[in-house]
Amino acid sequence: MKASHVIVLPGGGYSELSDNEGEIVAERLRSLGLSAGVFRYPVLTRHPGPLDAVRAEIRRVRAAGAERVALLGFSAGGHLAGHAALAPSDTAEDRVDAAVLCYPVVSMQLATHRGSQDQLLGTDAGGRVRAATSLDRLVTPEAPPFFIWHTAADASVPVEHAYLLGQALTANAVAHDLHVFADGEHGLGLAVGSGAAEQWSTLAGRWLQAQGW
Repeated sequence: MKASHVIVLPGGGYSELSDNEGEIVAERLRSLGLSAGVFRYPVLTRHPGPLDAVRAEIRRVRAAGAERVALLGFSAGGHLAGHAALAPSDTAEDRVDAAVLCYPVVSMQLATHRGSQDQLLGTDAGGRVRAATSLDRLVTPEAPPFFIWHTAADASVPVEHAYLLGQALTANAVAHDLHVFADGEHGLGLAVGSGAAEQWSTLAGRWLQAQGW
């Protein structure tokens, strides 16, 4: 079996990194038999700073022996995970083999969750750069498989974001799982005690194992 590793990217609106979406999540993945670690990517940094940093981390992990690399990100970290998985790259060494997005920011064109957009792109970003950093606009048939989960009750990053990505993946025949749980506020992390959403980490772990992790 090929050596595999999951890089966890916490959320925080590109202005901070949320503690409940970091090491505790990596520990949960390791309890499921997966190799996992947290990457503290730069925040309060304009695009492409975070993307470049994640790609450098992917290359580092591969140099350390991982043949397959997955990214698992929350909210803004979910956007970053998807961005690294979907944006064109000049080298195969920073490719992503699978992506797990947890209540992700997907579109930089919607009016919702402008905080992440402003931190990453600036308040005066034009339509071209917003489109070029919107995950649903970046999907191609060559994209890696995705696991996405969200809650219908999320008021900070509406579930519309997840649906946009799901539609783009479907249109391009990209393998994916999309789970929408009825209840749960934004920023659940492992979602312990949050009802049905609590099962996401088990579902994601099984999905990764089915992908060869």
